[in-house]
Amino acid sequence: MKKWLALALLIVVALFGYVAAGPYIAIHGIRQALIEQDTARLERYVDFPALRVNLRAQLQDRLAREAGSEVQSSLLGAFGLSVANQLVASGVDAAVTPLGIGALLQGRAMWKKAIGDTINGDTYAAAVPADPLKDAEHHYQSTSRFTASIRGDDGQPIVAVFSRDGLRWKLTNIELPR
Repeated sequence: MKKWLALALLIVVALFGYVAAGPYIAIHGIRQALIEQDTARLERYVDFPALRVNLRAQLQDRLAREAGSEVQSSLLGAFGLSVANQLVASGVDAAVTPLGIGALLQGRAMWKKAIGDTINGDTYAAAVPADPLKDAEHHYQSTSRFTASIRGDDGQPIVAVFSRDGLRWKLTNIELPR
């Protein structure tokens, strides 16, 4: 009886440890996928539909705030804002997919090679891989929400939000600076 109780307790502790380590496993998986430019692996750690919805909403909100109430209240301004919102939605829908991320990484690698930012400085060597979560500050917000914050070039925080779905953690949002 004691063996079964110890085994059950060990299983519960291992399960808790796995769930607690889940965001770090997801961050490591994203970093490895970016280094290897493996979009299939990236898809395991990123919830692309949720990420698209969240980024689209943030960008459309920013566009509306930047336009102001005067532009929104005029007929021509409202039409222009509507067209701009459609362009933003189309751009996010095209870019925030495994293929879109792959294309961005490929373009980044070509640019890095062109400017000589390669692993050993040789133009023919591989480009220095992208590692956006390298110096991130990690925080649990709740038992199902985890954030990794990095500072942009302007010093503003960019927050990667990971959400738990069952036992797996995935990137579901990137909170852009305001």
